[in-house]
Amino acid sequence: MTESWATFGADLHLQLDLTAGRGLRAGLTEALREAARGGRLAAGTRLPSSRTLAADLGVARNTVAEAYAELVAEGWLTARQGSGTRVAERARPRRPAAAAPVRRPARKGPAYSLIPGSPDLGGFPRAAWLSAARRALTDAPNEAFGYAVDPRGRVELRQALAGYLARARGVYADPERIVLCAGFLHGLTLLAGLLRARRVREVAVEGYGLDFHRDVLVRAGLRTRPLGVDAEGARTGELTPTAGAVLLTPAHQFPTGVALTPARRAAAVDWARTTGGLILEDDYDGEFRYDRQPVGALQGLDPDRVVYLGTAAKSLAPGLRMGWMVVPPGLLEEVLAAKRSTDWACGALDQLILAEFITSGAYDRHVRGMRLRYRRRRDELVATVGDRVGVSGIAAGLHAVLDLPEGLERSVLQSAAWQDLALHGLGRFRHPEAGALPARDAVVVGYGTPSDSAWSPTLAALAAALP
Repeated sequence: MTESWATFGADLHLQLDLTAGRGLRAGLTEALREAARGGRLAAGTRLPSSRTLAADLGVARNTVAEAYAELVAEGWLTARQGSGTRVAERARPRRPAAAAPVRRPARKGPAYSLIPGSPDLGGFPRAAWLSAARRALTDAPNEAFGYAVDPRGRVELRQALAGYLARARGVYADPERIVLCAGFLHGLTLLAGLLRARRVREVAVEGYGLDFHRDVLVRAGLRTRPLGVDAEGARTGELTPTAGAVLLTPAHQFPTGVALTPARRAAAVDWARTTGGLILEDDYDGEFRYDRQPVGALQGLDPDRVVYLGTAAKSLAPGLRMGWMVVPPGLLEEVLAAKRSTDWACGALDQLILAEFITSGAYDRHVRGMRLRYRRRRDELVATVGDRVGVSGIAAGLHAVLDLPEGLERSVLQSAAWQDLALHGLGRFRHPEAGALPARDAVVVGYGTPSDSAWSPTLAALAAALP
């Protein structure tokens, strides 16, 4: 017969004070009374049976029964047939009187947000993910629940990614050269430490980009040198031998939204081959394209000189903390050594679920569905504001750039704040040393961020903020 949890009893930590000649029963009674009085045993908590607690404490069962009976009589405990012994509802903890706290108005964030970098979290495919989780857990080998052995991550996910990346992104991805990590920043942190260990001192970055990506490189002891960015993407012809690596977003430059042209892709690869430098490719939202042919990964031009970094943050959700690197053969052992010495941070079960999600076709279906959803939003954005401001970077991705008349970026951001709208200006993403870049007043609109229910009022708030 299956026994209930009450038969086995809940764990209960008690310290019996037997000083001053106090006996076991008195010490136990006082310990239970104090636990109820101080609130450590909350009202309604079910206590272990007298037999279980006696066995745990190594005392006679009668000792526990008598202590319980005394506390029931005092009103600290209640005992009912079939319900066990519980802490009484009126046994509230006594707290010293305190001065009334000074009440300050709660500070809340803006009502609306168009901050780029996030997908619509309400679009996460919960039902399909749950189905994949059931199948993955059913088929999971027992060793998947143990300590990880291979710092690359679960082979099931690496194999699934190898097939998907080759098919959808044009990546040469041997499963043996895929290293799973806890998102893009984790991968970049590993690579930054590796570059520093190789005595690299400088990494080229795009003149417009995310400051916290640059911060990762700087914390590793690397200097970041900005490249110009224009309508053809990063000016890779400006790369010099002093840089040991370059960080690029070739498929959809962040934040300007342009794709790196074939000539500039070739220039980057030529630089890497000539100098021995590495290209770090951030393919953060390559799946989402609308008005253009697919732009494949730069890695396909030279898998020996490009480290490809991808993530599920935009296609699924950043909360999964799931990313991957496709590492050149000559770099693999160093990456694995770096990963072994850090927190691996990639749960095996989540890896198995994502592998099942990809191989079952659910990932492709989800991406296609979200692609249509985001395209509708982009079209509504252009229809609403396109006759008032220039809209660029809209052929792909989850954000657009709204170009403003000269000198109006600051005032539009202030107006957005009055509309209770979180919005970022293009200047926020400018490298602090990018003095040669021409000034450009614009705002970056993350149209993937709002939920479906919030999209219409968010778009209205943006329209009200624009000149």
